[in-house]
Amino acid sequence: MASALVDTVKSVFQGSESHCCSHASGPGYASPLEAQKGPREKLLYITAVYTGTAQKKPDYLATVDVDPDSKTFSKVIHRTPVNHLDDELHHSGWNTCSSCHGDGGAQRRYLVLPSLVSGRIYIVDTAKNPRAPEVHKVVEGSEIWSRTGLAYPHTAHCLANGDIMVSCMGDKEGNAEGSGFLLLDSDFNIKGRWEKPGHSPRFGYDFWYQPRHKTMISSSWGAPLAFTKGFNPSHVADGLYGQHLFVYDWPEGTLKQTLNLGNTGLIPLEIRFLHDPSKPTGYVGAALSSTMVRFFKKDDDSWDTEVAITVPALKVQNWILPEMPGLITDFLISLDDRFLYFSNWLHGDIRQYNIEDPAKPVLTGQVWVGGLIREGGEVYVEKDSGEKWQSTVSDVQGTKLRGGPQMIQLSLDGKRLYASNSLFSTWDQQFYPSMVEEGSHMIQIDVDNVNGGLSLNPNFFVDFGKEPEGPALAHEMRYPGGDCTSDIWL
Repeated sequence: MASALVDTVKSVFQGSESHCCSHASGPGYASPLEAQKGPREKLLYITAVYTGTAQKKPDYLATVDVDPDSKTFSKVIHRTPVNHLDDELHHSGWNTCSSCHGDGGAQRRYLVLPSLVSGRIYIVDTAKNPRAPEVHKVVEGSEIWSRTGLAYPHTAHCLANGDIMVSCMGDKEGNAEGSGFLLLDSDFNIKGRWEKPGHSPRFGYDFWYQPRHKTMISSSWGAPLAFTKGFNPSHVADGLYGQHLFVYDWPEGTLKQTLNLGNTGLIPLEIRFLHDPSKPTGYVGAALSSTMVRFFKKDDDSWDTEVAITVPALKVQNWILPEMPGLITDFLISLDDRFLYFSNWLHGDIRQYNIEDPAKPVLTGQVWVGGLIREGGEVYVEKDSGEKWQSTVSDVQGTKLRGGPQMIQLSLDGKRLYASNSLFSTWDQQFYPSMVEEGSHMIQIDVDNVNGGLSLNPNFFVDFGKEPEGPALAHEMRYPGGDCTSDIWL
């Protein structure tokens, strides 16, 4: 009976033309718990950006040595520049992942790198030499626009039938009405839009699919014509930023429900289901409201939301506003679905929550690794008592940490959390101008994944301020073998 159910799920998910799931072993892992037993990471790929900085150079993909037994541990060992200027490399995804574990002919080989500003999508071959990847193909933004009307690509996820799906946040003029989902085939040719005509989301950003529940849910940053120029609070009132989740039938592409998160869910960004594919629940991080919103399926098969975690805004002095949000800009879930981690880019802390009861997360770890309210800065927190307070942030290898924690990536075993600190070049320039001048960095947090707890590792520090071509801004991270934010299980 169980085998028949899995076969039915895979058939629904892949469609009649898929040949992806045979009985052979393919890329990734058979389950999230099997992935957790995978080998320790030795290499890490991270996007590095010169767009918006003083360096008039192409962005690049950096290869970082994260093997503690290596002579080049904690160093950039290779840089793969892209072909053009002003792309703004941002997020990345794989050509295939654990969703195609059953296909013995599939290979996790190509890293898909959407360029948020130019609209190009770079395909990088990591198999020829994993330590020194090379650009394999470029899908031009002008071709994507002319064929589909889509621009500003963001999230790339591999599908089990060999296609790659990329969320896009607007049209070429930066209007959010152009949002939608691009499909590329396994050779990275444009197939068209994924969603049905008339079923595009109002805003675009991230997405995650859950085939056992025949559902995909996407989130909403805002209109590119607004966010690419920096953050203007009045644009929120003007309706240029999102507060909705868009629930689709999977794999049909029909928009079946729009969830309005209201003022407790302003600017919902990263979205993740739990890794266990049978679980009909997950979270989205609402940046401006600084909340973790849980979404879940109800008994009638409709979807609903509730606020699971709130990071209170802090009353501050010497800042542009009287209150400062935490600005949750990234989060992830451990492969065993026990812990959730997120970063507060403005406050400067990374948090760990036990989510064994998904509706009632419990704070189990917190570490301060930057932010605007740190000791020695101009901004103070004003407590209810009138006392002024600033966070204590340790230096790493004699270097003061710059900016605030942004993108995070967890080791498969859940014991190491890597963090970078660049959000988006124009927002970096607005909130952390010295980081744009001096470059960003990558740090490692040691994780107690049994009882909970976080601590800054003093032995790991990658300084992108000392790059050969000048200071760079480092963003999203990937392991060659996949990770907890790239892989989806059937």
